[in-house]
Amino acid sequence: MSSSTKFLTLKTCDGEEFIIDEAIAVRSQTIKNMVEDDCVSNVIPLPNVDSKTTTKVIDYSKKHSEEDVSKDMLMEFDKTFVKVHHSIMHALILAANFLNDKEILDMMCQEVADRIKRKTPEEIRKEFDI
Repeated sequence: MSSSTKFLTLKTCDGEEFIIDEAIAVRSQTIKNMVEDDCVSNVIPLPNVDSKTTTKVIDYSKKHSEEDVSKDMLMEFDKTFVKVHHSIMHALILAANFLNDKEILDMMCQEVADRIKRKTPEEIRKEFDI
């Protein structure tokens, strides 16, 4: 680890703190803007994101920041990433929107579209517990 590596602390709405590499954190446009505008002290609050969701977002960002990962491995990772209960999917969409992470937002919205494609309203209500 080089001495130039900077770390940021993300604090979730449920009080958990995550210390992560700044290079990974700034994949979020919201965090990147805070860093560039020098709006961050030691802790970046994530008032709309819980720790469970933050863990998934960090896992995604780390995997997509690795330099030695093949495109096939990333596609497999992404396929697994989106196969979650609709409540987690909803939380990820809200988090990606708040964090301004277009990659995750687009991927999760595509998953929602795929899940409702060619379904009746009744099947959609059942799928999402509506």
